[in-house]
Amino acid sequence: VPELREIIRDARSDGRSGRRVLVLLDEIHHFNRTQQDVLLPEVEQGTIILVGMTTENPYYYVNQALLSRSVVMEFHALPEGAVRRVVQTALEDAERGLGAHGLRLAPDALDYLVHYADGDARRALNALELAATYLLGSGARRDISIEVLHSCVPAVAVRYDKSSDAHYDHISAFIKSVRGGDPDAALYWMVKMLEGGEDPRFIVRRLIILASEDIGNADPFGLVLATAALQAVEFVGMPEAKLILSQTVTYLACAEKSNAATEALAAASEELRSGPVREVPAHLKDPSRDGAALGHGKGYRYPHAFPGGFVAQEYLPAPVVFYKPKNVGAEREMRRRLEQWRSIAAETKNRR
Repeated sequence: VPELREIIRDARSDGRSGRRVLVLLDEIHHFNRTQQDVLLPEVEQGTIILVGMTTENPYYYVNQALLSRSVVMEFHALPEGAVRRVVQTALEDAERGLGAHGLRLAPDALDYLVHYADGDARRALNALELAATYLLGSGARRDISIEVLHSCVPAVAVRYDKSSDAHYDHISAFIKSVRGGDPDAALYWMVKMLEGGEDPRFIVRRLIILASEDIGNADPFGLVLATAALQAVEFVGMPEAKLILSQTVTYLACAEKSNAATEALAAASEELRSGPVREVPAHLKDPSRDGAALGHGKGYRYPHAFPGGFVAQEYLPAPVVFYKPKNVGAEREMRRRLEQWRSIAAETKNRR
């Protein structure tokens, strides 16, 4: 903050002479609310022209008041053609590049550089500079081959930071791929996250949630498998844990899907919020602790004492249907059974 205030004092001084000061803040997401608040009045009054740069979502990290007085511009990764042109220019420019050294870049090496850059020209230029330094230091050769690049940048970089928006974007793409029944896409996003340093336990925890939320009773084994995967991943550890994750992901992606249990939960929650608050019927109350003397449990019918283990009785005053099983997977049989029970209950109620 003291340094910011000093910049602002200088800007005010320059402003009196008719000059406006451009303040460039790199990684503005690291500035806390207090530091950003110092800038607000100066931006409002036009004392400074603020340019803030960030790799994060500004709507999460920059004060709303400051955002409302700014223009948000998003810079996307460069297309492959643009990265190629940057590399070629760096090779040919004798003043600001490597043109004076007569270096040649093999076509497959150029393809590798473009792939390695992943839309970031700086990454391509850094790799090119490393390769050039290596060759020029060795003396004779002037050809940058793919083997030279492999020795300088042995692995393709994965642009993934588990503390940034990429963390949420990738897990979102991963879960949506599993939910959508695409095991190939799901595996790709999973591998990318793991190569970027993601905790495999985080991935499994999300799979456990998905197994209930999106697969549910259509394939109840999905939840069993996902839960077992968490234990197995913790027991085995990386890198072998990838095998467990791969099996779990492919199974869940190919499993039959139902969100009926999820929708039932939402419906029951909404009924509790907006509907009448129901009291527990006397026949369902606990008869222990002298409750029987108050009539608790009187009239309750034990289902196992009846054929098929079912007997029609009231479990909820003014009953509402929340759970609507879908005609898919194991839920198909549950739907048939539940329709039968509900039909018996309705007939019994009509006879009374």
